Amino acid sequence: MATSERSALLTYRLCGGSAEEERGRERGRAAAAPRKLPTFLGVVVPTLLSMFSVVLFLRLGFVVGHAGLYQALAMFAVAYFIIGMTVLSVCAIATNGALDAGGAYYMISRALGPEFGGSIGIMFFLANVCGSALYVLGLVEAVVDSFGIPPGQEAGTGVHVLPQSYWYELLYGTVLLALCLLVCLVGASIYAKATFLIFLIVAVVLGTILVSFFATRPLKVPIHLPSSNGTETDNGFFTGFSLNTLRDNLGGEYRVDYTTGQMMSFSSVFAVMFNGCTGIMAGSNMSGDLKRPSYSIPRGTISAVLFTYLVYNLLAFLMCATCNRVLLQKDYGFLRDISIFPPLVTVGIYAATLSAAMSNLIGASRILYALARDDLFGRALALAKKTSASGNPVMAVILSWLVVQVVLFSGKLNTIASVVTIFFLLVYATVNLACLALEWASAPNFRPTFRYFTWHTCLLGIAGCCVMMFLISPVSASASLGFLLLLLLALHYLSPSSTWGYISQALIFHQVRKYLLMLDVRKDHVKFWRPQMLLMVQNPRGSARLIDFVNDLKKSGLYVLGHVELQDLDMLPSDPLQPQQDSWLSLVDKLNVKAFISLTLAPSVRHGVRQLLFTSGLGGMRPNTLVLGFYDDEAPQDGLARHPAFTSAREEVPLGFPPLRAPTTPKLLSAREYVGIVADALKMLRNVLLARQLESLDKAWELRRAASPPPTIHVWPVNLLRPDSARYADTCSLFLLQMACVLNMARAWRRARLRLFLCVEAGTMPHAQEEKLRQLLKDLRIQAQIQLVPWDAITRLHWQTCQRTPGGPAEEEEEEEGVVNFPTNTTQVSDEYVCAANKLVLEQSPAPAVRFLYLPRPPADTSLYPLYLHQLELLTRGLGPTVLVHGVSAVTSTQL
Repeated sequence: MATSERSALLTYRLCGGSAEEERGRERGRAAAAPRKLPTFLGVVVPTLLSMFSVVLFLRLGFVVGHAGLYQALAMFAVAYFIIGMTVLSVCAIATNGALDAGGAYYMISRALGPEFGGSIGIMFFLANVCGSALYVLGLVEAVVDSFGIPPGQEAGTGVHVLPQSYWYELLYGTVLLALCLLVCLVGASIYAKATFLIFLIVAVVLGTILVSFFATRPLKVPIHLPSSNGTETDNGFFTGFSLNTLRDNLGGEYRVDYTTGQMMSFSSVFAVMFNGCTGIMAGSNMSGDLKRPSYSIPRGTISAVLFTYLVYNLLAFLMCATCNRVLLQKDYGFLRDISIFPPLVTVGIYAATLSAAMSNLIGASRILYALARDDLFGRALALAKKTSASGNPVMAVILSWLVVQVVLFSGKLNTIASVVTIFFLLVYATVNLACLALEWASAPNFRPTFRYFTWHTCLLGIAGCCVMMFLISPVSASASLGFLLLLLLALHYLSPSSTWGYISQALIFHQVRKYLLMLDVRKDHVKFWRPQMLLMVQNPRGSARLIDFVNDLKKSGLYVLGHVELQDLDMLPSDPLQPQQDSWLSLVDKLNVKAFISLTLAPSVRHGVRQLLFTSGLGGMRPNTLVLGFYDDEAPQDGLARHPAFTSAREEVPLGFPPLRAPTTPKLLSAREYVGIVADALKMLRNVLLARQLESLDKAWELRRAASPPPTIHVWPVNLLRPDSARYADTCSLFLLQMACVLNMARAWRRARLRLFLCVEAGTMPHAQEEKLRQLLKDLRIQAQIQLVPWDAITRLHWQTCQRTPGGPAEEEEEEEGVVNFPTNTTQVSDEYVCAANKLVLEQSPAPAVRFLYLPRPPADTSLYPLYLHQLELLTRGLGPTVLVHGVSAVTSTQL
């Protein structure tokens, strides 16, 4: 059995919030409403009637009379080139999946996402509203021309009984618009039947007009024009086919428009003419009422566009060959005057213009209903969701009618013609943009059955629309683009997230992949080095401030939050990490950090960290620095519960992370394994940072307190556990200095001041050392205060208490430009010495916001790992927020 596009076989339910479920139920009710319209009635007829309306019957002579045949044909070529490119894009999008109500809005919103879709939906709604008003004003003009009291007369004669003034014409427009409202309230089915009847009338009238050019004898047509003195009369001539008439009408001759008093130009005439081409979306607007929208829209739209193009060109030639310029420029209703049966032309004008007004009104209502149903504007459009029992969006129709009524106050057709044209050009440009984005994104699911388009046609359509917008009216075009931009920003920040998919994500993926391939690690240079962090997090509840701190340290580099889950995939029915991804991503959003998430399963934490160091990142973007929390016995504190992002009345901490480890619960890794992770990272030539008590760092208080002097960052670039090998210019010391400088460069830390501590001994010329260090800082463009710290007592204590490990003399560790030699023996220092070094650091006042200390390399003997960690704990005990740093990368440069 054949399945329609809205069959239940293609319907699926998205699980989400209540708002999404409600939207799904509304879509279900709309889908349950019968779709009755075939291609001809649903697409071809509305499109033809929208294009064969005001321009064909009331403004085609105006266009040809001012522009001449050559320029008129050029206008048609330009206009149809623009809409031709747009039609190709519409057909491509329409055949790439099932369509719902909303026409162009539905296509754009599902292709470009809610921001673009919603903003263009409003613009398209306004375009249809203004178009409906334009056609109503054209119909009023035709009615007044046929039945109005001539200017300068107080009372009419015969059928000329209708008074003429601004308010009377507004009244006539209101009555005619009410008639359109009644038809549209009944529903799309009655509208389709009414338009088919009108189509038959228009087809007969069009045939009569073509015959009249051949059958009517030459005649003089008196033209009564309003003037400041009352009325003036001019004479136009229908000459029949005449070579002289054709020659006179070949070139352009722009004059003042007698209805607006404005001087005409190519752009102003094109703006009026282009309104005859804006009906290409009439069929797309009925997408929610078509039986097979993906089948009907391409075939119906292309057929209608080709037919109207031929008819416009044929009529333009016939007019230029038979009517003089006065008749064309000053008598908008001359087709009735030269017809073999004038009343029929009058009926055709009324019918076609009324149909176009209804088409735009019903199109506007469908767009408004689709916008309301998608909840992009919240409660502002909630009223437009209401439908009748048959599924007709009656409230959307009524709201659209009210807006059209407001536009009618503009009064004259030519006044709003340029505004309507610019709105439609903007919509057409965006349709082309949507198709271009889908094509450039190269998404595998973009497989339209209509293949007669390329990115070149989309680009040409966009360029044509933009150029003509600014040629018609630079001010109106700029204002429209500004309004569109405001809508984009408002929807970006205020609209709820959607499940439609975002083309921006596909385009970003496409570009990121391309540039990642271009990022060649062989071209890395120290001048452009930046930290790329991998922060290992066991439970984010106890690491919120550390996550934020490392975000300040990354300096626009890669930042990855890593987590190891201790499980065996062989023993599990499915991957346990997939359900956790959303929680971690929500955490990143809430904390407002620019980080990626990398989760892994491993039998131990050490193996998991190894996996992440090997596999995190892609191409030239891989972590070069490992950040770990410090291994100590302090009870973890729930930082998320105190974080500002989670302490508002509406926010809890429902992210799905487990409770923190109780103080009596054993840890997931041992001290030996923890130091082994540090050693592994150094073997893999990764820099290492160990962060202690960062959860006690209240960055907001430290950096915003009013006390003077400003907060400081203390930097100790000397290996306090190896005073015998202390140097200030080795790779590790320079890396430590670089990280402190990077933190100081972060926006939140710019107020802080760097304080660099130079440990000196008696008899070592401290001032010379200070001057040398000051010159180094100058060469590195680092602003820091240098403070001399005597430590003779500390070093004396070291030499008195140090011992050697068995196995031979101690060997100093050497690190030169990234070449690392691991010592086989390590000098041990006593706890007494380490406590003295801790006291030395602690005594430097005032207390800083954070300290950076030199992290010694772990001993080669793994049995000394616990002792190594114990001495690190003693060294940093009571120091407050402290970062131990060991660098293996050359990261500083004194060159340009």
